[in-house]
Amino acid sequence: MKRLFLMAAVMMVSFLSMPAKAQLNVNVNIGSQPLWGPTGYDHVDYYYLPDVESYYYVPKKQFVYLNGNDWVFANNLPSRYGNYDLYNGYKVVINSPKPYLNFKNDKVKYGKFKGNKGQLIIRDSRDSKYYVVKGHPHGMPPGQAKKIYGKGNSGNGNNGKGHGNGKGKH
Repeated sequence: MKRLFLMAAVMMVSFLSMPAKAQLNVNVNIGSQPLWGPTGYDHVDYYYLPDVESYYYVPKKQFVYLNGNDWVFANNLPSRYGNYDLYNGYKVVINSPKPYLNFKNDKVKYGKFKGNKGQLIIRDSRDSKYYVVKGHPHGMPPGQAKKIYGKGNSGNGNNGKGHGNGKGKH
């Protein structure tokens, strides 16, 4: 019994004395963000578009909107939003999985941003980190972006928090 206890104690001490290894995982998806997206974010999963009560899923470049009681994923907004201007409409950055499942709360919480204009968008930014976005007026030659924004460069470090105004406010 003493031998078993001693062995267990030795194993615990050796386990606890192992050096801890910190792991830094920086996920930057600036190049995937659309030209009409707001500046100030190194990573974006979704934009909520209060004017049309819809979402945009950045990784798949798809709009997510309600059609009756069903959420539709599509490359374009439905025709009922044909006059909506993505470049002038307000965008709220949401970095959580499937935020449309929280739509009722988002609709109330972000309804105050309906009709807001003046958000600085990627297309109009002079910040060189956005030059990697396809179609940016100051676009970079292929391969140049990787040299400048290689893995581990986290830019301004706000990790996509906030409402798209570049100030990281909640």
